This record gives sequence, C-alpha cells and structure tokens, in this order.
Amino acid sequence: MWMNLLLIFVPIAIALEFLAADQHLLIFIASSLAILPLAGCMGHATEQLAERMGEAVGGLLNATFGNAAELIIALVALRAGLHEVVEASIVGSIVGNLLLVFGAAMLAGGIRYPEQMFNPRGARSQATMLILSAVALILPATFEAVEGKTAGLHRLSVWISFALLVVYALYLLFSLVTHPALFRSAYEARSVGTEGEEIKSNPSSSGRALALLAAATVGTAWVSEIMVGSLAPLMRDYALSDIFVGAFVVAILGNAAEHASAITAALRNRMDLSFSIAVGSSVQVALFVAPVLALASHFLGPAPMDLAFRPALVLIVVLSVVVTAQMASDGHADWFKGAQLLVVYIALALTFFFLPR
Repeated sequence: MWMNLLLIFVPIAIALEFLAADQHLLIFIASSLAILPLAGCMGHATEQLAERMGEAVGGLLNATFGNAAELIIALVALRAGLHEVVEASIVGSIVGNLLLVFGAAMLAGGIRYPEQMFNPRGARSQATMLILSAVALILPATFEAVEGKTAGLHRLSVWISFALLVVYALYLLFSLVTHPALFRSAYEARSVGTEGEEIKSNPSSSGRALALLAAATVGTAWVSEIMVGSLAPLMRDYALSDIFVGAFVVAILGNAAEHASAITAALRNRMDLSFSIAVGSSVQVALFVAPVLALASHFLGPAPMDLAFRPALVLIVVLSVVVTAQMASDGHADWFKGAQLLVVYIALALTFFFLPR
C-alpha cells in the first residue's frame, strides 16, 4: 500500500534525532510522517489477528488496539510531563473523528451518491455513549471550578476513570455479545484497509501478524519519543498553543489510518460502516483511552493527570457531540451535512491556532 512508502521516514527521524538535534521542525515533520505507516501496520496486523479469532474475540481485539498508536503517543507525552498536550489530544481525537472524519466521509460519499443511509438505532446508541463521556468530563471541570485543584479532584478523577472503564466493558458486552446486529458494520470496518483495499481472503499467519504488531508497536513507541521530544521547543519557537498542537496535530496523526478507511467506506456507499469507524473510535477514546491515561499518569511522569480538562476543551467536546448527534439522528447522510461538520471543525481549528499561548 502507498502508505508503506512513508516507512523511509523512520530511519530519517532517528538519524535527525542524533545528527541534527536542534532542527526541531524537521524532526517533528519526519517523525510525524513515520508514525503514519507504523499506525497503519498496527491496524493491518490487528485486522489479520481479528480474522483468525472469530467475531467476538476479533471485535474485542479491534476495540483494544483500535487507538493503540494514539495511546502510545499520549503515554510518551505523559512521561514527558506534557499533560496539557495529552488532554488536548484526547479531546482532539474525539472532535476530529466526529467532525473531520465523519464530515469528510459524508462529503465524499455525498458527492458520489445523492443520499446515503446508516442505522439510526445504532447511531443513537453510540451518540448516547458520547453524551455520557461529555458528562464525565463536565463533572471534574465543574468540581475544579468550585473547589480548585485539590486531592479530592484527583480522587474524583480516579473514580470516574474506573466508572468509564466499567461502562466501556458493558459497551463491549452489548455490542459484541448481546446486540451485535446493531454494530455489525463496526466489525466489517476492519475489512477496509488503511488504503481502502479489501483484505485478501488468505491473510498472513497469526505468527507473522503478531510479529508485525510487536514490531510496529516498538517502532511507534520509539518514533513517538522523538516526536514528543520536539514538541516543547517547537511550540516555543513558533508560539503555538498546546491546545492547537494536541487537538489538531497530534490527534490527527494517531488516527490517520482510520480516517482513510472511513472515507473509503463512504465512497463505496457503505455509510453505516463509515459512521461506525468514525464515531466508534470517538467512543473508544472517551471511554477507554482517556481513563487509561488518567490512571497511568499516577505511575508515569512528574504528576498525575486528572480529568478536569480546561473549559475550552470541554466546550468543544460538548458542541461536537451535540452537532454530530443532531446530524446522525435521522440516519441520512448527504454532502451538505458533511460540509457543515467540516466548517465547524475548521472554525475550531482556526480559533485555537490564533489562541495566544
């Protein structure tokens, strides 16, 4: 696939780190381009393993590793103490999937087809999960506004993190075991590769897939270290806010492979599948990635990260969830709806780009 050509940037990023450590912009660009194919390799290996293990186990595997690249990048940033960037990347991933990916998919599909359909019942179920996630972010932020950053806030974040993980486990039980028909396209999403190619009927052996997954994971962790190391000086040199870098740069890198799959599915008139990729990824970030990072921060980095995100971040999550839920409520998609979502995303990106650091 064409994205594998970008693997050449893996050694380039490593070489720049050792030979031109002061060229922060070049290091960031090279490491960012290197992460894209590594994330694609992780997704491809996960697809191969999921095909071998049956629908239920395969669905669980996809759910666990679906955002592995983003999780690795965030863990590295946590260890470096870049809590603000991590918080922004969590929010950016949720918002990017809802507005950018879903919007681009509806726009691309709507240009080719006058109107596309997707399962409104499944859409409402996932939208409800997103509303729950927004509430989980609002509560710690409200607590901080009233009481400030206290030990109670950290305890509240820990308990909310555990609650979100329990809800995520119940969501997996609901979607994989008791009501799989509502989320069938979420499993079919893995049949669309990062370039939109159908996975061949003769997949690689499980051993090769595991080796690929392990190698891609190690590579992603290494390159993420390089990329995160260039973030702080880059933000300082170019006066970029941590919200913009985390929400609109780092978040996009971690989910680039899924972005391509969602758009390709829409171009094939599989809007139900495209919706499952975009919104399902947001649900996973909100209910799994965010609480895991909050809990992991107690063991990584200089200080724990709570779930009391800044009001601006909470606001854009709420706005994105409300807008997407409204767009998806009738189960119809067209290019104009997609354009509207993209305009909202671009407006948010411009707002935080010009936000003073």
